[in-house]
Amino acid sequence: MIVKINNKKYTATKGQTILDVAREHGIKIPSLCHHPDLDVRASCRVCVVEITGRQKLATACSTELEDGMEIYTDSSRVQKSRNLNIELIFASHIEKCATCTLRFNCDLLKLAQEYGVKIARFPDRKAKRKTYKFANAVEIDGSQCIDCNNCVEACHNQGIDFLKISGHGHEQEIQPVKAKGSACIYCGQCANACPVAAAQEQGEWQQVEAALKNKKKIVVAQFAPAVRVSLGEEFGLPYGYNCAKKINTAFKELGFNYIFDVNFGADITTMTEAEELMERINNKKAVFPMTTSCCPAWVAYAEFYHPELLPNLTTARSPHIHSAGAIKSYFAKQKGINPKNIEVVSIVPCTSKKYEAARPELTYKGKPLVDHVLTTREFAFVLKKNKIDLAKLPESEVEPMFNDGSGAAAIYGASGGVMESALRTAASLACAQKKTKNKLCVSRLEFKEVRGLKGFKEATVDLAGKKVRVGVVNGIAHFEALLPKLSKYHYIEVMACPGGCLGGGGQPLPTTNAIRQKRLEGMYAIDKGKTKMRRAHENQPMVEYYQWVKNNKLASKLLHTKFKATNK
Repeated sequence: MIVKINNKKYTATKGQTILDVAREHGIKIPSLCHHPDLDVRASCRVCVVEITGRQKLATACSTELEDGMEIYTDSSRVQKSRNLNIELIFASHIEKCATCTLRFNCDLLKLAQEYGVKIARFPDRKAKRKTYKFANAVEIDGSQCIDCNNCVEACHNQGIDFLKISGHGHEQEIQPVKAKGSACIYCGQCANACPVAAAQEQGEWQQVEAALKNKKKIVVAQFAPAVRVSLGEEFGLPYGYNCAKKINTAFKELGFNYIFDVNFGADITTMTEAEELMERINNKKAVFPMTTSCCPAWVAYAEFYHPELLPNLTTARSPHIHSAGAIKSYFAKQKGINPKNIEVVSIVPCTSKKYEAARPELTYKGKPLVDHVLTTREFAFVLKKNKIDLAKLPESEVEPMFNDGSGAAAIYGASGGVMESALRTAASLACAQKKTKNKLCVSRLEFKEVRGLKGFKEATVDLAGKKVRVGVVNGIAHFEALLPKLSKYHYIEVMACPGGCLGGGGQPLPTTNAIRQKRLEGMYAIDKGKTKMRRAHENQPMVEYYQWVKNNKLASKLLHTKFKATNK
């Protein structure tokens, strides 16, 4: 069909909306509540347009095109209505810009500036609304909510349904469900869906800045696998671009004393998990399937909703906890530093890592292994606040005692990556146990069956002649359907966030399916580039540390953890 937008003809297909075609051709139509992965609600009404022959303005996000339709995106009627809508939205959104991590890329603020809107024309009608905090991970600030309801849908899409809409009309409010048997798992997908940071991570950047000013502390930074392929988006770099070495430099610019890569910790996790998998496979009385435990949102889900499955979880700690353990034990000993003087700051794609870092099980010598956790968004905010442009920084390296990990570590942030990393090492361990030169053990490196963004993936793999049934849950919403057939499997990976960590609740906005795919491709490109070290056990500095832990009988303190049921 042929349509006209601002007197210019365009071709469109049935089912496309005005907004679809406008964006396809670079035509500016502002929007706030629209998210390509969520249902269209047209609640913000910022995207209104004028259609010839229609008395009322239409929302571009929800109006499907018809042949011969003539649309105007910036007529006087549109301008008046759009600006009024933006003013009314500001009446629902108390400005807390100074401490808001969305400050430097806030679409609402940009709209006000672009269209000359008076943001204080109407009184703030939500000043007395509550802020709901979920553990130390996520919060929903009712005084900033613009009633788009994206967070409710995102939580529903996760299968959690912990958020609800209460009240009607101007009394409408997003609240947590208080029913027994409901709990937040801290995944942060609500924050990924919120266009105005009413739902967001609980910030720790101020504590980090204070630590950096404390000359009595050795402040070290470490960043997770998924951060390197997403942080660049905040600075205009392409989706999936590997900016790891620029991140190293950014830490130095901020004044961190030492810089580490969590990929090193991912190799420790892989080694620990692969060993446990083989131990279970060789033990007829072992609990199966063994499941991954490096996703703290999945752990929170299991501890609350399915405590009967806690024996299934691998006892291996997650990568940033492992690398923090290596820093506060081995590294501190080698450098002659009192570990009590070290503060570890983790930069992660995940809001639930904040909750994980505070778990009492994850301490060393009575102190937390990770002292502060910043999401990718928070770290981008800190850089911008300090006028550090990541894109323009030169590259540099991490602390030489620990390296930037293997190719297997690089894919940890993608759904199926933890599984594949463990299988690479498990295959070699199986060969060593069998003392054979089986073709699989010698040559098989990649397990492509477990890759991709499909909701559930499964395969049967051969480990030195043993058939091992594996499955990968991509997004916690897909887990319940697996329960009836769980006993069929030996090994299951569960990632609460769609796409895995690369789609985590602390990632840059927007995070969409298309963007997840680009980040995923970036991770596998890093893996491919590690031609001499694509398996965790090929990381010699990690192996030396791992052996040191075992020789000093520190495995229970530095490699393994425990889980416990939480009250319903």
